[in-house]
Amino acid sequence: MATTIKNKKNEVTVLAPATVANMVCGFDVLGFALAGPYDKLLIRLTSKKGVTIINKDGYNLPTQPKKNVIGVALLSMLEQIKEDIGFEVESTKTIKPGSGIGSSAASAAGAVVGANYLLNNRFSNEELIEFALCGEEVASGSKHADNIAPCIYGGITLIRSTSPLDIITIPSPLLYVTILHPQIEVKTSDAREILRKTITLKDAVTQWGNIAGLVSGLFKNDYDLIGRSLVDVIVEPVRSMLIPYFDEVKKQSIAAGALGGGISGSGPSIFMLSKDEVTAKKVQLAIINIYKNVGMDFHTHITTISNNGVKLID
Repeated sequence: MATTIKNKKNEVTVLAPATVANMVCGFDVLGFALAGPYDKLLIRLTSKKGVTIINKDGYNLPTQPKKNVIGVALLSMLEQIKEDIGFEVESTKTIKPGSGIGSSAASAAGAVVGANYLLNNRFSNEELIEFALCGEEVASGSKHADNIAPCIYGGITLIRSTSPLDIITIPSPLLYVTILHPQIEVKTSDAREILRKTITLKDAVTQWGNIAGLVSGLFKNDYDLIGRSLVDVIVEPVRSMLIPYFDEVKKQSIAAGALGGGISGSGPSIFMLSKDEVTAKKVQLAIINIYKNVGMDFHTHITTISNNGVKLID
């Protein structure tokens, strides 16, 4: 089939943000975009069918399209358009793979948003999420949208359903985010494998209440309600065992003034929310003191929840 692309541009650069999934009690249904770090992708439209991936960083991720989240996401898109075109992608990752702040989602979401621009934005955000989810499945073993959706939409998103896809954007007050990244790796697929297959009705009711309270607190700009609702009785008790000194980090962060927080995605990163930058810095200092005292390698940084998803750079 002949190519019918009208866009005069044949390449675009995008910045795809890191994200935090689950937001403590919202396993697989809540997530938010961060105002940094970002992955950078240069995407070119080509007349050659298929996808070519060029890594411009030192992470040595697969370049075979069917083994790379970028490739799988774009191949899914190409299946829908059925034209004699393809994409070449230069990927420069700043979001470390396995860090727990949406590295694979940034790759997949950034690729499809950039490719869609070169295709005159023929696909909706919902369709782009579906393509990107195919890539996310390669990394984690399942199609969960709580990183993908905020990466594309920005801000906080609620995934009410994945079949059919139903995404709700949630307003929130300004929230500062303190991130701790212990220098260990926790694979998403492994972190999902250890989860309990059944839960008690009591735990389910508690979790539903916390999710509803958190969403209500965000809509109402009620910091106290947000803090009370950042409690997970189902996933965190299991996954926290994979992260050294998690309980102490959470305890000391809240003592320093954090509203609350927990595991970012499947870990190992931990995030803590604060209502101002001064508090976020106090939380950061408390975390640093814990990890320095035990001699573990780690990184910390302070950012905010960003209303921007993937950014196009013309």
